[in-house]
Order: sequence, then structure tokens, then C-alpha cells
Amino acid sequence: MATEIKLPELSENAKEGSVTGILVKVGDTVKANQNLLEIEAGKATVEIPSPASGVVTAILVKEGEKAKVGQVVMTIDEAAAGAAPAAKAPAKKEEKKAAAPAPAPAPAAEPAPAPAAPKAAPAPKPAAPAAAPVVGKSTASVPAAPSTRQFAREIGVDINDVTGTESGGRVSIEDVKRYSREHRSSGGGGGPLPATLPDFTRFGDIEVEPLSNVRLATAQHMAVSWSNVVHVTIHESVDITEIESLRKATKAKAEAAGAKLTLTAFLIKILASALKNHPKFNSSLDLANNQLIYKKYVNVGVAIDTDRGLLVPVMRNVDTLNVIKIAQELGKFADRAKARKIGPEDMAGGSITITNIGAMAGQFFTPIVNFPEVAILGVGRATHQPMLVNGFFQPRLMLPLSLSFDHRVIDGADAARFLRWITDAIQQPVLLSLEG
Repeated sequence: MATEIKLPELSENAKEGSVTGILVKVGDTVKANQNLLEIEAGKATVEIPSPASGVVTAILVKEGEKAKVGQVVMTIDEAAAGAAPAAKAPAKKEEKKAAAPAPAPAPAAEPAPAPAAPKAAPAPKPAAPAAAPVVGKSTASVPAAPSTRQFAREIGVDINDVTGTESGGRVSIEDVKRYSREHRSSGGGGGPLPATLPDFTRFGDIEVEPLSNVRLATAQHMAVSWSNVVHVTIHESVDITEIESLRKATKAKAEAAGAKLTLTAFLIKILASALKNHPKFNSSLDLANNQLIYKKYVNVGVAIDTDRGLLVPVMRNVDTLNVIKIAQELGKFADRAKARKIGPEDMAGGSITITNIGAMAGQFFTPIVNFPEVAILGVGRATHQPMLVNGFFQPRLMLPLSLSFDHRVIDGADAARFLRWITDAIQQPVLLSLEG
């Protein structure tokens, strides 16, 4: 009897994932908890283990395909795990007459019909379109007047998602309006509804590239963040001449501990201390219950650029780590991100995020707050500038900082004080300790 292995829940709100790796093949004997598949869901990579020991009888997905939560992706025969060794005993008795009988058991693996049974698995595939709204998909099955369909397209509503209140479930223009109001004003926010695009082929040739899971997750989350946060950004230039000298003087010590000491490690430590002194920046707004949630932990998300797109793993309890330890953790995160080993839990539970574009280019910019956080610190490229010091102009290394914050929670004066606290700490590195 074949045991069906269904795709489990991958992460919060993830209804499907891309198959990035198939770790077994049909006929393999697997053990309970042995990893069978690698699935990319959103920005995370999840390994799917076997629920039991057995022999793989069918693999119902291919690398590069999308699979939905609850879809049967593989079948295993638990009984075959115990039966396989027994089949070898009879083969020994007739070993003189024919080595042929030994292969004969292979036909006995004639549970090849078993793969045929799973062909019912394509049944979940039709459900695919219903699970994920797609702009421009067929709406023939939805009872609605042509004028209602046109209105839904114009305001960016997928009419398949609207519940009709008229006779026979027919969707009216008022139903579309109600759906739009509910989804645009719900503070828990799925972000703005997708806009309807024109037919670009009317204007010339085009090329279509499907969005990767990471790009799709980024696009969706950025829309949620932008639509749920009242953004304001303030900027400041900070003199990092002294802290850069300290970094260079101590980088050998960090390297001896297996860490690459970067300015980002110092900034993460300073940011963690700033949160302890300005707890409102370590909060989340709960409008559903008219309250502000203060977090007692200090976890800093760090934006990492990868070949797949931007990932934001979260470094936990940063307030308890020294700068060298932070540098070590940063290196580990970077390695895991490049190896696609960042899971959903690695990117959850942040207090605030830091994003550094200084390695590439750019000065001041407007980073988008990583909802449900209430602030994000953007770091640009440092440049040498002439600054007046003790009555004389000197070349100083100046770093552009951009702080975006949620104005519903944080006032401009609060943000200015927070950013001033950060710049003071940067300009007085003697206050920092590499050891604790």
C-alpha cells in the first residue's frame, strides 16, 4: 500500500513553493526523517523529510515545478522496506542455475502500477489557479455581467475572488466595491490589489520572464510594507574616521577568531544599544486592538544581497553579543544565504532592519520599513569630505545614514533623537567594547 507524501505547510501565508531539489529517486529505500525534497517558498528554502521508512514508488513533481501545500508530491511503500531484504534469500538457493532470477524480483517491483495510481495526483493541479489570484485569468465560470467584469478589471480586482450576493451567486458591481473596500482598508493588510496591465503586445514585441520565488515574495512584502506604514525618512552624515581606524586596528583580532570585521558589525551593535535606549523603535503597531506592542528582545534583521535577490535574515539577541561575535554571525548568515540554507524562521521576529548599499554605490536613499517593524536604518557609501575641525579643514570619512520610520508610531523629534544617539555612538567608538 503506497503512502502518500503531501507538501506540508511551508511558512506563514505560503500556499506553494518551487521544487529546487529532488534528493531521492524511484526505487530508493529511505528512512524516516530522511530529506526527500528541497522546496523554495518565498525567500526561504525548506527541506521536506520522509514521515516513515520505505521504498520510493513514485515522484510526482519535477525540479523547477511549483507544488501547492497539500499536494501529493511523492509516494513510498512502507511494507517494501521490510520485504526487500527477504527477497534476496530465495535468490541464493538458485544462484547456480541463473543469476537471472535475481533480476526477476525487479519485475516484482511491478508496483509500477503504483505510479499509475498517483496519476490521480494531477487532480490538485486544476485547483492551482483557484488558490492564487492571477491578473488576467479566465473568469468564464463566474456569473457576472460584462459591465461588472470590466469594472473589476479597471479597479484591479480578480472577480474570481468576489463572493456574489445576487441570485445564483451572481456578482454585482456593489459586491466588487465591497470586496475592494474590505481588502484595501483591512489594517492587517495584504497590500494593494494588483493593477490591471494593458496588452503590451499592441505596441511591439515583448519578452516575459516568470518571477522567481524570492522576487515574488519581495514584491508582495514590499507592497504590504508600503501600504501599511506611513513612511517618513530623515538623513544624517556621520564622521566615521575614528571608528574606521578602530576597525582596521582590530581586524586582525577578529580574523584570529574567524570573523571578517566590517563597519556593519559595529553598526548592528550600536543599533541594538539604541533600541534599548529608545524602546518605541522596538515595537509594532496593533491597530486591530488599538495598542502598541513593545518587544523585550533585540533582534536585528540584516539585508543580504544574493544572486536570487534580497534576503533579510534576523540576528537574535544582538544586545548580548560583542562586535566580534556579531561579525562571526554575519559571516555565517552570508554563507548560508548564498548556499540557499536560509529558512523561514531565520527571517522572522526582527526588531529593526539595517540595509547597507555602501558596497555598491549611492548616498542617501529611502529604505522601506520592513513591516511589522516600525523603523529601518539605511547605510550609504562613505566618502572623504573636507570638514572643519578645531578651526581647520581636514579630510574626514563621512557616512550617509537614512532612517525611515512609521509616523503613526514615531514622531519626527523621536526619530531625530534616535538618529542623533546613533551618530554620537559612532563618533565616540571608545564607548564601544569589542569584548562585551
